[in-house]
Amino acid sequence: MPDDTEYQDFDAAGLRHHGDVDALPGMVDFAVNVQGSAPPEWLRERLAARLGELGRYPSASDEWAARVAVAARHGRSADEVLLLAGVAEGFAMLPRLGSRLAAVIHPSFTEPELALREGGVPVTRVVLAAPYTLAGVVVPEDADLVVVGNPTNPTSVLHAAEDLRALRRPGRIVVVDEAFADAVPGESESLAGESYPDVLVFRSLTKTWALAGLRCGYVLGAPELLARLNQGRAHWPLGTLQLEAIAAVSEPAAVADARRKAERISVDRAAMIPRLRALGIEVHEPAHGPFLLIRVPDAELLRKQLADKGIAVRRGDTFPGLDTGYLRLAVRPAAEVDVLVAAVRDVGL
Repeated sequence: MPDDTEYQDFDAAGLRHHGDVDALPGMVDFAVNVQGSAPPEWLRERLAARLGELGRYPSASDEWAARVAVAARHGRSADEVLLLAGVAEGFAMLPRLGSRLAAVIHPSFTEPELALREGGVPVTRVVLAAPYTLAGVVVPEDADLVVVGNPTNPTSVLHAAEDLRALRRPGRIVVVDEAFADAVPGESESLAGESYPDVLVFRSLTKTWALAGLRCGYVLGAPELLARLNQGRAHWPLGTLQLEAIAAVSEPAAVADARRKAERISVDRAAMIPRLRALGIEVHEPAHGPFLLIRVPDAELLRKQLADKGIAVRRGDTFPGLDTGYLRLAVRPAAEVDVLVAAVRDVGL
């Protein structure tokens, strides 16, 4: 139901908190959802081949090539693609849409709400109770902007595409955060390949391709909406290496590679869940993302105890709608889960 505190002070520090602050160098990282510590070798080689060009400004032809590659990947036209220096940049653009009241469906990634509030847009929170689905959701009819994640961070819930379409109303824009959609086998329930005049789909490339330090992403939508987002943006918003990376990972061979990564994540997740439950940890299901929402008796204590053992996990209480009993864990291969399981057994719950 909508949160009646939308016009009161909000916890900016909580909304700004992300798992990277907990994942110090050398720690076993369950706090950040990036897959791997660096891009694959073939992608590193492509980026390295462009280093000699960094004395020149990014070219319009590179920008166009990247847009064309993204458009072809999703069956869209190039004018339906706006390239981003990371999806967080796109969320920072949302106030430019001129919303009178934005509804953010929680628990979810907090950057969109933070960007809207800091941009002076009134925000109402639509907080879902477990199992965190859109069934029976009530969004204020006067909300002219609705933001929802799919799959949703941190619940790992994958909403049905028909439920997302049902959020549309005359005069309303629906923003779907699909930052982790390429980690879902077959990218099921995605709206990325569907063109609507009132739907914006945000895609991140930093998670699957370990490009968090390069900042790459894009938004798909009607050209008129993209023009409003792009209004007032600095010239050369993306560098040569960002444009190269976006084009490279949008090519068919890379998309096929991402599909294989998604299948592997699914297998690792299925293996990880019973191991956590065997420790007495409550794991939310169904889960479809590269992360799991868990509940334990004292999440803050466990988080600190694991940190002392060199293991980073993501606190859950900074996500609106969740309390101090929650943590989020990135899905990891068996060897890393072995380390986590041994540490939890050692400290106890």
